[in-house]
Amino acid sequence: MEQKPTRDVLESLIESGLHEINRERSGLLLSGVSAGMDIGFGPLLMATILTLSTGGFGDLPTELLLASAYSIGFVFVILGRSELFTEHTTLAVVPVLDGQASLRGLLRLWGLVYVGNLIGGLLFTLLAVLLMPGLGVVTPAAFEAIALKLVTHDLGWLFVAGVFAGWLMGLLAWLITAAQETTSRILIIWIVTATIGILHLPHSIAGNVEVLFGLFMSPSITVLDYLAFLSLATVGNLVGGGVFVALLKYGHVVRGGN
Repeated sequence: MEQKPTRDVLESLIESGLHEINRERSGLLLSGVSAGMDIGFGPLLMATILTLSTGGFGDLPTELLLASAYSIGFVFVILGRSELFTEHTTLAVVPVLDGQASLRGLLRLWGLVYVGNLIGGLLFTLLAVLLMPGLGVVTPAAFEAIALKLVTHDLGWLFVAGVFAGWLMGLLAWLITAAQETTSRILIIWIVTATIGILHLPHSIAGNVEVLFGLFMSPSITVLDYLAFLSLATVGNLVGGGVFVALLKYGHVVRGGN
């Protein structure tokens, strides 16, 4: 697996981040909507596996299948080059740390991509809950089970686990930039996002679809549950990607690490 030197990785991140920060507004928004929809295939496949499998959460083979299914949406988004908010908690932060982009530009990018991701996730969820149960491959109980895995925790857990999810997504942005080949990138995406999936960490964008599934299909999940999840997962993801990856890795590279 061929990789770039660390300094080259940082320079590539800066170049990519600058490109996205300076991108036209409607393009960012539409790309964010596309990513929010595409990432929904991961949670949908998870619900399908839960419906068709004799196992469930806690059963190791089923958990591994679910984690692998979860990663599918990320493969679609990242290789398809759509804009994903959690990637930009690292990717777009690095040019700001380097003094080549403004905080205002970063916030503009975050806002457009985040809103686009949420809209895309909502559209995908509406299509899934309307069409999939009628096909007989997904049950409302499966949608509910996936959502409950994320909302049946206290608020402190949501934030801390969100930090870990953001940390892993920041590492993913760094590692994808370092990798040279498509096969290597697919493997990296699978390793990182399947880790998020098997640990049931709250990813604000994929989790948006997961919890919306439950909100639409189960009386056990309320709008307050959804809002609490979304807000704390988002802040946690920002801290994880921005501090534990962007800030630390930028700091060690510019101080001579290679």
